[in-house]
Amino acid sequence: MLLVCAFYAGAWLPVNIYYTLGIFDPELSLVDARYYVCMFVAFSYISANPFIYATKFDVVRKVLIDMIPRRNQPVQPAGGTGAA
Repeated sequence: MLLVCAFYAGAWLPVNIYYTLGIFDPELSLVDARYYVCMFVAFSYISANPFIYATKFDVVRKVLIDMIPRRNQPVQPAGGTGAA
């Protein structure tokens, strides 16, 4: 839950700062590239939130881990008979 709260605060913080700056600077426009970048970051939280919750479930986590390809290392004998 801490991850969800931290991601929420980090995603919406730029928008709130931009709005606060807009209060003090009336020439700051909402039709600006900085505004759209802030909104993109904020809406990325909305898109990522279901994936954050899904990875918290053990069933989903097991499926995701099984999807990662692994190389099985061949086991070599630790000691040899070493015929001289």
